[in-house]
Amino acid sequence: MGTVVDDAASVEFHAFFERHYAELSRLAQLLTGEPDAADDLAADALLALWHRWDRVRAADHPVAYARGVVANLARTRIRSAVRERRRVTLFWSQREERTENPDVAGVVDVQEALRRLPFRKRACVVLRHAFDLSEKDTALALGVSVGTVKSQTSKGMAELQRFLGGDEAPRRVHAAALPGSGAGGRDR
Repeated sequence: MGTVVDDAASVEFHAFFERHYAELSRLAQLLTGEPDAADDLAADALLALWHRWDRVRAADHPVAYARGVVANLARTRIRSAVRERRRVTLFWSQREERTENPDVAGVVDVQEALRRLPFRKRACVVLRHAFDLSEKDTALALGVSVGTVKSQTSKGMAELQRFLGGDEAPRRVHAAALPGSGAGGRDR
């Protein structure tokens, strides 16, 4: 990586940053439609520019290069969001079950116990037990290996059993996520 850290380059980059940050942030907002993400995308683009500043400052149109970096980051963000929406839609479309007279207190207990798990363990447990996904489908959804799914699910279930006090954690996680149970499932 050709990061230039001499004083002249630093001063030049700082001036570039001050002149163009707001414009790049506005561009990111217009491309993504996400005001909250715009500043982060602009900052990420400028960080990438800093790492290549020796080449960027020698370019004929450094601002055009910066706009291209923002556009590429915005495109990546949009593609990621579209993939995530597709996954969520796929998961929800597979759910047809309804629960009559759900155990509301049990649902609340399970939700609280799930919130106490670290994200990856929680995601593995929910996808495996509440959505009945295979280990392979869970790994695909989370972008991890099947071994990671097995490990995180096992550890997550052990923690849930400690939190909930018993061997019925898988049944309770499944019931808490069923549509109509009040646990975030959708009603039809």
